[in-house]
Amino acid sequence: MQVGPKPKHVEATTFEFHESRAYLNTCHEHSPNQISVLEVPNFITQSRLNPNPSFLSLFQLFLSFPLVFVIYVIFALCVWVACCLVSQFTLRFQGSWLQNQDLPAMAAKKACETFSKSLLEEVHRWGCLKQTGVSLRYMMEFGSKPTDKNLLISAQFLHKELAIRIARRAIELENLPYGLSEKPAVLKVRDWYVDSFRDLRAFPDIKNMNDERDFTQMIKAIKVRHNNVVPTMAMGVQQLKKGMDPKIVYEDLVEIHQFLDRFYMSRIGIRMLIGQHVELHNPNPPPYVVGYIHIKMSPVAVAKNASEDARAICCREYGNAPDVHIYGDPDFTFPYVPAHLHLMVFELVKNSLRAVQERYMNSDKVAPPIRIIVADGIEDVTIKVSDEGGGIRRSGLSKIFTYLYSTAKNPLDEHPDLGIGDNVTMAGYGYGLPISRLYARYFGGDLQIISMEGYGTDAYLHLSRLGDSQEPLP
Repeated sequence: MQVGPKPKHVEATTFEFHESRAYLNTCHEHSPNQISVLEVPNFITQSRLNPNPSFLSLFQLFLSFPLVFVIYVIFALCVWVACCLVSQFTLRFQGSWLQNQDLPAMAAKKACETFSKSLLEEVHRWGCLKQTGVSLRYMMEFGSKPTDKNLLISAQFLHKELAIRIARRAIELENLPYGLSEKPAVLKVRDWYVDSFRDLRAFPDIKNMNDERDFTQMIKAIKVRHNNVVPTMAMGVQQLKKGMDPKIVYEDLVEIHQFLDRFYMSRIGIRMLIGQHVELHNPNPPPYVVGYIHIKMSPVAVAKNASEDARAICCREYGNAPDVHIYGDPDFTFPYVPAHLHLMVFELVKNSLRAVQERYMNSDKVAPPIRIIVADGIEDVTIKVSDEGGGIRRSGLSKIFTYLYSTAKNPLDEHPDLGIGDNVTMAGYGYGLPISRLYARYFGGDLQIISMEGYGTDAYLHLSRLGDSQEPLP
């Protein structure tokens, strides 16, 4: 034991040490083992050697109390919860924020790197001009006599109208919500549209038939350039879907689906106008054909061809295909675009074939046939496609017209490197029904789906036989 006067620094800390020791003994007075001096925390014993304790030492002493520690944990949890809520709020309203901007930064930067400033300004000026819609009847009557004068008028109209429609789509492709404009596939589509706009604006005024023939060749090239727009946009949307927070339900992103409806409806109109004008140059058109329009189209004949094509795809995928029975008057005809009807019936029959085949492929029962009924009404021609493929769940019916929603597995999930030129798969992209409905609505029709889960699905395709509906102009 040390004898002699206490050092000054010990005297300075005696009260502090005993007060801390008393507190610790009070906190553990019910413990069978009393706390010895050696059990006092290091920062307290170190304070005996430091007559002026630092802020860090006082802070450590402050945190040693149990109540303060509990408060600290609660505060940390509150901060974590707040960060999660802010993150979800940002993701949910990112699309609305982007829609209020003039141009997304990244997309604008890449556009400026690819195209001149003057060209982009011209795109925006033309995108503000008014579009002009046409009806099926007008196209049919105007093209029934493809004289040089009519062809010249048609070319002059398209020279301006196509530039307006393409400019509108190019602008919209730069202003998509949720960062969709920045996806590589979407940027590629945007470049196609800006290139086509540049070609149209660079073409001089059409004054004679030589100009008209050159113009026709140019718009044919534009049509070919845009052949892969649908699968390329599908890849872009798939890229967006994969990069999104799993908690966000893609089918609930209304802004994306509204844009795709407008975009694809406009694409249908652009390709219809180009195709109609180009086909009017055919020196030997088939009987009753005016451009793309067949004046006496048989819906039964078109349904038969589309069903055969769909069965061929089904056989390729599954090795077999259910039968397709068609009911209707084969002699009934009305003016329509056979290519449009073929696409719609093909998609509906393809969906029914897949549903029936997958339901009965491991069963001893014979797969029931798909039934197609063609009805001739006063205003509409209605085509009903019925199957017994088990139907669609009621919870999924509201999503069947949203893009990339499918009851089949998406082929891009299994083959992310699947190219645009690859063969068409049986199902999985989720584009068949929404695109088919747009084709039906383009000339005043519609598509409705009624399903009975556990039994099958009925699809009603309504086609306006009057032909006086104006193009829907998004």
